[in-house]
Amino acid sequence: MRTFIAVDLPQEVKDELANVQRQLSSAVAAAAKMSLAHDFHLTLKFLGEITPAKMEVVKGCLSNVKFKSFSAAVSGIGVFPSESYIRVVWIGIEPEDGFIRLQKQVDDALEKEFPKEKNFKPHLTLARVKFVSDKEQFKQQLQQIKVKRTTFAVKELKLKKSTLSSKGAVYEDLAVYRPT
Repeated sequence: MRTFIAVDLPQEVKDELANVQRQLSSAVAAAAKMSLAHDFHLTLKFLGEITPAKMEVVKGCLSNVKFKSFSAAVSGIGVFPSESYIRVVWIGIEPEDGFIRLQKQVDDALEKEFPKEKNFKPHLTLARVKFVSDKEQFKQQLQQIKVKRTTFAVKELKLKKSTLSSKGAVYEDLAVYRPT
């Protein structure tokens, strides 16, 4: 099964991200071809295909992750990997250091089972960019999109299963971990 570890977002944040996606779609329609994300979450670690036995090992490892709830907010818009080669449009998330600490704890808990992440950047994917016809126009239009700072509490992390379908990925919670 295809799995990952993530922080889910409350509906208020999802609504704001959907609003930004609408702005994005109308603003950059002439400059780029994109596929929009449908289910928002912040991925801390992608595990890939694992067996049911490995999933039980992962569950045990994650039960050792001790974290405190913290407040976070969405903020700003950006692109990966660079402005000269745009493949992903994302929304930033603050405090970056809170998510980086949480991701490091997950990495440390799973270090015997999976390689550590390199260059983790907390973000929420809005769209995957297939083609940009006019990069300058695209960047200018992105800069005009307004992101309402929306705060939320990080109160749990989840081990999730992702099943790919013709309508996109379908997610299922396999385990939930709460602050200590």
